[in-house]
Amino acid sequence: MYALKKTDLRNYARLIARVGANVQKGQDVLVYAELDQPEFVRILTEECYRAGARRVSVQWSYQPLTRVNVAHCTEKTLAEVPAWEEARYQHWVDTLPARIILLSEDPDGLRGINQKKYSRASQKRFKVIKPYRDAMDNRHQWCIAAVPGVEWAKKMFPGERKSAAVEKLWQAILTTSRALGDGPANWEAHNRDLAERCAYLNSLGLTELHYTAKNGTDLRVGLIPEAQFLAGAEKTLSGVVYNPNIPSEEVFITPMRGKAEGIVYSSRPLSWRGELIDNFSIRFAGGRAVEVHAEKNEALLQELIAMDEGAPYLGECALVPYASPIRESGLLFYNTLFDENAACHLALGEGFANCIRGYEDRTLEECRALGVNDSVIHEDFMIGTEDLTITGISPDGRSIPIFRDGNWAF
Repeated sequence: MYALKKTDLRNYARLIARVGANVQKGQDVLVYAELDQPEFVRILTEECYRAGARRVSVQWSYQPLTRVNVAHCTEKTLAEVPAWEEARYQHWVDTLPARIILLSEDPDGLRGINQKKYSRASQKRFKVIKPYRDAMDNRHQWCIAAVPGVEWAKKMFPGERKSAAVEKLWQAILTTSRALGDGPANWEAHNRDLAERCAYLNSLGLTELHYTAKNGTDLRVGLIPEAQFLAGAEKTLSGVVYNPNIPSEEVFITPMRGKAEGIVYSSRPLSWRGELIDNFSIRFAGGRAVEVHAEKNEALLQELIAMDEGAPYLGECALVPYASPIRESGLLFYNTLFDENAACHLALGEGFANCIRGYEDRTLEECRALGVNDSVIHEDFMIGTEDLTITGISPDGRSIPIFRDGNWAF
């Protein structure tokens, strides 16, 4: 059995601080974490300071408290964004801290809460918070990574003792995150491969992606003429390179709002608001999700696409080979950060302005006018299968193989 070493944790923390968020000298850092791995949070904080951080602040969260608040607060109270909180968001807009989000929550941790109440309150909160988030978009570094939580580990390894399950989850996280050995060198090589694939795809000038699979998926998604494929490392408007997701296996693009026709079937569960939506399908017409079905939590999926006017539209098409390290691990993580990197996926909700060529010289409103969807949500759902075919359509109508049998066709 894998034996976790303190040096592994130190190296992983260093990878997150320096390659993920790429903390700059004199920059403030925000770390968001559950209560599951305080020792790792301490190590990560040290590594942020070693990278040059001016101040590192940790914001703790705890799923059981969320349950208590949803149960006892009124919807109006849950929806409130008090003045002191708005002042904090404005401070972040002014100072642009690097943000590090450590995921570890229980995939079933919010099962049974009043989801309608929670969704309505969240919608109202997001309307207040979103302008601040938009003001920071593409101007600061952020990184989402993961650490084990006991309940998450037991969900993945139900036959193991708690300690053994957590140890196994650590191994899975570090391995699939390319964090073992020389993590920075691993990521440099990985980003180089992803960049070469983006360059080829961008040279094709595709106008549409056509998805088909034996499970019934038959979906056509239109692309924005000015859009480009991105992957791996990204760059802020000031030129700081960072990696927003650890791990990441995807090459992605923002599609044209309003141009999606057909039906798509999920290939892995979607974890949303602490519950799992499983074995579902979404039918699109005029770019909009007009019909959904799910064997598990169909009502929750309905809540998702009703979050706001942009929620039922697509914001991302991501290409991930079936032979990705995460899929080949044989593990279902019940966590979107990992499961989205095990399979091709789509995202409902907000699109990425930085997928537009020359976005640096455009306003956010101009990018949205070109077809980038706007929403308070961005939720990835997995559609990749062993037989998935993706065909690109060129401007002159030619069909170009992009994926065959679930993997890259080039």
